Amino acid sequence: MALSTKYKTIRLEESKNVIRIILNRPDVRNAFNADMISEIADAFRSINSRDDLRVVVLTGEGKGFCAGADLNWMRDVVDYTYEENLSDSLKLAEMFHLMFSCPLPTIARVNGPAIGGGCGLAAVCDIVIASEKAVFSLSEVKIGLVPACISPYVIRRMGDKNAREYFLTGERLTAEKAKSAGLANEVAPKDKLDEAVAARVNQLLSSGPKALEWCKQLLANTPNIPEPEVGRYTAEIIAKLRMGEEGQEGMKAFFEKRKPKWYKE
Repeated sequence: MALSTKYKTIRLEESKNVIRIILNRPDVRNAFNADMISEIADAFRSINSRDDLRVVVLTGEGKGFCAGADLNWMRDVVDYTYEENLSDSLKLAEMFHLMFSCPLPTIARVNGPAIGGGCGLAAVCDIVIASEKAVFSLSEVKIGLVPACISPYVIRRMGDKNAREYFLTGERLTAEKAKSAGLANEVAPKDKLDEAVAARVNQLLSSGPKALEWCKQLLANTPNIPEPEVGRYTAEIIAKLRMGEEGQEGMKAFFEKRKPKWYKE
């Protein structure tokens, strides 16, 4: 397993075209600060430009996923000017955008509390798999703030009805309640979490890499394209994929009852 030591607040591990990003501040339940925001953004800039990776898994070291903003960092923020606060917040927004626009499938392995911005780190991923011991909370209102930079991604996941309730109340959600609210896709027993994540990774590895990339583009673009233009857009995509190398291989493999070349168990 290839291991990157480039960063101080996160750790990267690579194995079989899968990269794991591990939030690595277990002493503060992986709460993020300016350094972690910068390092996550830098990691995704690199990941988003690579063509040898297939899946990204995001998780936390130790017992927590991410406890939101680091309290020591927040103490400094109290004395920031508006311009300093804006600059800081724009960096956070950019990090979430880089994660959301990743062309690879992303899985959040939520191994413990996901609080405030930690909810955002989970919500921005494509698939969220939570330990039954995990808890989620959009708790910003409890300290007079709002879940601003994470709101586009949390609202997409939870929908307006649930986002209104939990943005306003800051209620702590069990893993099962988070699943019911749309924040998590799956809840696994604590000792089966890695097994559940591995199963999803294998599902993704069995699919065409380019097809998955195009799926993410469809998900991002089609809701914003009006009728009748969206019909043309989607028709052009499927026509190109049918003629492409990957589509041709996938269809041949299906009819020949064999695994496609991109899938290696």
